[in-house]
Amino acid sequence: MNFTSDNWAGVHPAITENLARHAPGLAAAYGTSELDRRIERRFCEIFEREVAVYFVGTGTAANSLALAAVNRPGGVSFCHREAHMVKDECGAPEYFTGGARLQTVEGAAGKINLSELTRELKGFRPDFIHAGQPMAVSITQATEVGTIYQLDEIAAVGAVGRERNLPLHMDGARFANALVSLGVTPAEMTWKQGVDIVSFGGTKNGCWCAEALVFFNPDDAKDLPYIRKRAAQLFSKTRFIAAQFEAYLQNDLWLKLASHANAMAASLAGAVKRSSQCRLAWDTHANEVFVIVPATLAAEWKHQGAGFHEWPVPVDLLGKISGDEVLARLVANFATTEEEVAAFASLPGLG
Repeated sequence: MNFTSDNWAGVHPAITENLARHAPGLAAAYGTSELDRRIERRFCEIFEREVAVYFVGTGTAANSLALAAVNRPGGVSFCHREAHMVKDECGAPEYFTGGARLQTVEGAAGKINLSELTRELKGFRPDFIHAGQPMAVSITQATEVGTIYQLDEIAAVGAVGRERNLPLHMDGARFANALVSLGVTPAEMTWKQGVDIVSFGGTKNGCWCAEALVFFNPDDAKDLPYIRKRAAQLFSKTRFIAAQFEAYLQNDLWLKLASHANAMAASLAGAVKRSSQCRLAWDTHANEVFVIVPATLAAEWKHQGAGFHEWPVPVDLLGKISGDEVLARLVANFATTEEEVAAFASLPGLG
């Protein structure tokens, strides 16, 4: 009954089996194997256009190198105030861009507010060099609080950025969960709405450690091979990242795993909705459930074996949680079982 994080989950057997299948023998190194090239082409098929793909080992690396690829002197990237890259990446984006800053933007439910983004951008005039120069806008899909940008919301953020010639980056650590929630294609959720770069995550959804940087305009990635090498993210045996993606993307496994995780999260949310002692902080859209619960009850849940994080309260939720309550985050994953959900639903305050 552990809902601490989808990072805690194991690996889907099909992915393990594919790694074992590719383990024997020799293959060209540093991303030049036939398998690497084949999976790069597979990404082109998935996104319905020619893309540039670069495999890396972590989501932090993907996000940081995405910004490094579009870096400018005095560069400033704009993201939500609770975005993972500003809260949980230990300054890596700043480090790998050589000092570019992250400018946070307000917005309810983990999503950038368009008016706030416009206001922040106005603070960076081309004739005022002291502030630096905008270089990118980044959104997280699904967001850090489990909500989903709708297609028109993605397009609207991209449009604001394009007024300043800024590329739009999508942190897709939970890309598949957002995709199946919206019921659209990868192309419809990305470049058709103005997204330029995606950090495409597989690790949270059944892979060992498989992340990819996807550029929808390959010319934008002309320096990425050098940036990735300098950042120590060019693995000699990249074929084993490609092997994970081969199994992950085959027969829509990635979508099936995300659909299962989302369904388990919906069941967890249903148990909370039936409770008279706790409540959802907001509706559940993907595989994360945020619950406002009395602190004593949360402690009892943990005592009875439920794993979850007590989450920092977002600014837009301040005043809605009393002093004797906490915000609990529960995350379902591809391997979460109905039995685990039933066990949670039987806990004090729920059953």
